[in-house]
Amino acid sequence: MENNFIQKKKAPDGTLAERLDRHFYNLMEKLPKLDDGVEWLLPLKELPETAKISRLFLQKYYSDQGPRTLILGINPGRFGAGLTNVAFTDPYYLETECGIESSFPKKKELSAIFIWQMINAFGGAEKFNRRFFINSVVPFGFVKDGKNYNYYDDKKLQSTMEPLIKYHFEKLLELGMGNKVCFCLGQGKNFKYLSKLNKKEGYFEKVVPLAHPRFIMQYRRKKVGEYVEGYLEAFLNEN
Repeated sequence: MENNFIQKKKAPDGTLAERLDRHFYNLMEKLPKLDDGVEWLLPLKELPETAKISRLFLQKYYSDQGPRTLILGINPGRFGAGLTNVAFTDPYYLETECGIESSFPKKKELSAIFIWQMINAFGGAEKFNRRFFINSVVPFGFVKDGKNYNYYDDKKLQSTMEPLIKYHFEKLLELGMGNKVCFCLGQGKNFKYLSKLNKKEGYFEKVVPLAHPRFIMQYRRKKVGEYVEGYLEAFLNEN
């Protein structure tokens, strides 16, 4: 598939870390209004410490010109990126694996446990983040009735999010993400939506689905090692 968003102009100014940091703040200026009791989860706006630790993470691993291969989840939850703005990384792993301290409770988030087992099997944070950038189809999360909510949980919300999703993807490619392959975390609704959108818009040459970390940890925990190997094999095959 020919990619519609290959940039032929000069690369954006600044490091990839600086571009991504600006991108997240720009996104917050474009968020659509929500209804039906759904609320945005915006740690960058609501938690001053999040801005600090998110920027430190980006500076530590992305202070170059890129590119990176994208790995996209659904949208952040309350105890991972909903606190840190670092996808699939809770305050515990941010401190123990990345050396970035915070005052947030060091409670392990289920998906983060799997992701960091996989990252360490890959070779650790430095090696992994030199090749990949993990984010989400919708980069900020939702809550409804005090619980995590997904962008695809109702068709109205999914439709409302689509202009933001398109802007997010276009900008990520402009900022220095690779377009050859995108790995999708979630083999069900997230993959169905992302692959359909990609077929229409041509962001990536290929979208490769992987089992979602939360599904693995909730329903296939005895086979975590097999799923880690499956991730690594998928990365190797698309290298």
